[in-house]
Amino acid sequence: MFGDRLRLARKKAGLSLQALSERVSPAVSAQAISKYESGKMMPSSSVLVGLGKALGVSLDFLMSGQVAELHGVEFRKHSETSAQDRAHAEALVIERLEDYLAIEDILGLEEPADPLAGLRCEAVASWGEIEQKARALRDAWELGIDPIPSMIDLLEKKGIKVVVADLPVRFDGLACTVKRTGNRPDTEVVVISSRANVERKRFSLAHELAHRVIRSVADPAAMKLEKAMHRFAGAFLAPADHLRKEVGENRRGVTYHELIRLKRSYGMSAAAMLIRLKDVGLLPETTVDYAFRTYARAWRTEEPAPIEDGQGLGAFEKPVRFERLVYQALAEDMISPVRAAQFLKVPLAKLEEEMRGPREP
Repeated sequence: MFGDRLRLARKKAGLSLQALSERVSPAVSAQAISKYESGKMMPSSSVLVGLGKALGVSLDFLMSGQVAELHGVEFRKHSETSAQDRAHAEALVIERLEDYLAIEDILGLEEPADPLAGLRCEAVASWGEIEQKARALRDAWELGIDPIPSMIDLLEKKGIKVVVADLPVRFDGLACTVKRTGNRPDTEVVVISSRANVERKRFSLAHELAHRVIRSVADPAAMKLEKAMHRFAGAFLAPADHLRKEVGENRRGVTYHELIRLKRSYGMSAAAMLIRLKDVGLLPETTVDYAFRTYARAWRTEEPAPIEDGQGLGAFEKPVRFERLVYQALAEDMISPVRAAQFLKVPLAKLEEEMRGPREP
């Protein structure tokens, strides 16, 4: 466990064995670090502290044993993503999950039943089947066809952990199953980038959820997996039946005003909204193609009239469960204020202010 974490942290930092050796204080050879990573040797406590400082990771990350591995990792990434980017993202996720799982253990919380039981499938063969899978998940979760106020809140309530992390710029998110140590049950996690706007965060969450439901496509030559995940995300966020009622049948075009209203209602980007209208058959393909060649050409990189963090659906897209659990443990004297501040990554003075409330003037 320690060796795997050390290797991951070194890759995250983009360091060779020799480069790490030259950074560590007290001094340690590259050969010794290699033995640490292979499990043939353990460092002294002083060297362990030095390794953590040199790599910019906590001792909890290097030594904790909650997370055995991230299984079935699906990154939503750009083509130029490097191995160092991937290691950086995985290290961030593991560090967050160690804290998340630790606070659940402190409170004695049991892992909930699998929220996707009976809903997963190995492969889909058609766009219609993807639409059906998205609708089946909504039905199983009793969501109806209305827009979802908060994707983060929905997933957290269903027992899927949501982590918002400062991922490398080329990542939008990832999804995986967390294999835990000590025969503890697996848990699902979806991670999104804190750098993304509200529309992209919501779509990324739906996209990563799709990866947990659909494993692959039946014919990769006929249907690309990522496009299948996009289709599921659009169908989950904007169900066809609801969209038809909002827009009307057999439209030949749509105004900018209507698109902005729709994107704010469903919490999707304007570009994704246009594609969804085409997928549902409410706009002709030629109309949407023309839009992306002309006025909507820049929308893939610059969002028109973006939803602000505290505005509309953006006010609800914040993870709150982990913070709530930390304050619960603190209120029950199950953890110290110092430990709570470490969990929440805030100064102790700020935490103490949150504990006692505003002082009288």
